Amino acid sequence: MCGIVGFISKEKKEKTLKKMVQTQNHRGPDDNGIYIDEQTGVHLGHNRLSIQDTSSHAHQPFVSSCENYSIIFNGEVYNFQEIKKELIKLGHTFVSNSDTEVILYAYKEWGINAVEKFIGMFAFVIYDQKKQKLFLLRDRAGVKPLYYYVKDDTFLFASELKAFHQYPTFTKELNKKILPFYFQFAYIPAPYTIYENCFKLKPAHYIEYDLDSKSYEMHKYWDIHDFYFMDKFEKSEEEILNDIEALLSDACQLRMVSDVPVGVFLSGGYDSSTVSSLLQTSQKEKINTFTIGFEEKEFNEANDAKKIAELLGTSHKEQYCTQEDMLALINELSFYYDEPFADDSALPTILVSKLAKKNVTVALSADGGDEVFFGYSKYFALNKMMQLKASTLKFSALKFTINCLNERSVSLLNNLLPKSKKQANIITKFNKFKSMVNAKDNEEMFIRASSKVKSDFLNKVLQEGKFKNFEKTAFRDFKKLDRLNNIDQMMAMDYKTFMVDDVLCKVDRASMSVSLEGREPLLDHRLSEYLARVPVALKYKQHKGKYLLREVLKKYVPTKITDKPKAGFTVPLKSWLLNELKETAIEALESNLLKQDAIFKEKELQKITHNLKNNKIGNPTFIWMIMSYVAWRKRWV
Repeated sequence: MCGIVGFISKEKKEKTLKKMVQTQNHRGPDDNGIYIDEQTGVHLGHNRLSIQDTSSHAHQPFVSSCENYSIIFNGEVYNFQEIKKELIKLGHTFVSNSDTEVILYAYKEWGINAVEKFIGMFAFVIYDQKKQKLFLLRDRAGVKPLYYYVKDDTFLFASELKAFHQYPTFTKELNKKILPFYFQFAYIPAPYTIYENCFKLKPAHYIEYDLDSKSYEMHKYWDIHDFYFMDKFEKSEEEILNDIEALLSDACQLRMVSDVPVGVFLSGGYDSSTVSSLLQTSQKEKINTFTIGFEEKEFNEANDAKKIAELLGTSHKEQYCTQEDMLALINELSFYYDEPFADDSALPTILVSKLAKKNVTVALSADGGDEVFFGYSKYFALNKMMQLKASTLKFSALKFTINCLNERSVSLLNNLLPKSKKQANIITKFNKFKSMVNAKDNEEMFIRASSKVKSDFLNKVLQEGKFKNFEKTAFRDFKKLDRLNNIDQMMAMDYKTFMVDDVLCKVDRASMSVSLEGREPLLDHRLSEYLARVPVALKYKQHKGKYLLREVLKKYVPTKITDKPKAGFTVPLKSWLLNELKETAIEALESNLLKQDAIFKEKELQKITHNLKNNKIGNPTFIWMIMSYVAWRKRWV
């Protein structure tokens, strides 16, 4: 895991390049380097976290022996040894044992189509001196970030936005048009960023920049949706399970390839338990597993994780975190998440990364399991409602019943359920469900289910409530996927929206904050492609999500240990806002910066502030969003 930066400037800007590199030292503290071609003005910089070939031979920027090709690379290509053997047969010679050199010579041999051979996570920039072109490319799922900025003659690129602040002509002009989106979803979707003229490179895309004309073209080289549209497999359940287990095992094994210690984040859920099970079964030595525990029972999964670790025989380490531990991190969030980002689970994710970093340099995470194996509770509710809509009478009855309930009655009903049936975060789920029931169509239903704040509330409090640029985000793909089954449609949508711009962003910045490489075996593109073609009846069977993953895990861990409600990786936000964070929250709500940016209708914000002062909170996530925005705004603009 590393950091990459660069720009094009006819004037040599060595000091500027070094400053940009320094802003990302947390991404790669082991080494850094720069490369400047004074003839073309190409400037490349790199921060290195040494994983493959820790020697100086793998130093970056890596320049080929003939000096016609150069590369800066963040991530891992796990099957690089296999590709290297193929290249050696074709006459290539190597000076290192790094995947960086393999990527460069694969490009030299096969051009940009070499990416089709890569299994891994990556963001890289290749400078082809012969063609006078730069190629900026991001991996299929979007595990690794890559930003770019284009204005007039300025073209910048980096792993994190903070690097751009060091460039003299970078303008920090707020992109106010996307703020309604942030205050609805708690993140900013690709291709947008918080700044004008500044963009996220979409996953599975690459930019071809022509140095002569100073123009670029955008290309897409892969799309998960293509695989959802293919014919479904006509295989037995047993055959499909065998295929999936083989793909999972290989994906996990490949992600153990490293010249430094590797561990696994173990939460006790199906996803991380499966990864840990498959790895420990195939390893002679004990694998390292790490868990964060919480004193609050409704948020704590540490006991379940410990049981699984003992059963598997891993070398397990856990740490119970206090509220003080998490609260102490809040001021750091705006530095590492250098545009507004309000997923509060970033706090425990940073803490588990800190715990792992004491023992390893690489940690496998099980993110992506919900999106590829059908795991989110919203899927079950949405699927049921979309089916019920076909029956006007039944749907009308459901709508009437839901609108008669309130938070108090739902909480009481949930408490009456047996432990195995109780829902965590029931109030949040109820409010989302109620919002979905009242949506006008399936697309709006899905967007409401994916929102942290209701659209009608935002329209009431924001000066400009409606987001005008939906069409350029992946949310606009919903209608394109209409001919898919409801279940496939939702999973395909989340893969390109919430998963990449929230989940993967959260994990990347959290792990990189402590110079820890995070790897995602459940997002191996071969597995994603396969699961897209599995019949829906096997994804959601016996009224359970993740049916196939559960069946694989049953071979290693008894169902009675893993069969429990999904808790999620979250924090007691409402309690904090009424106690430890109350003053900070009020200060943010009353900040002059909000008035200066003219985001909210002042009277509406005053009502929210008044209620908080009187210990009333309608939507704690919305207040957290405001706090996160103000903290970011103070630091970066």
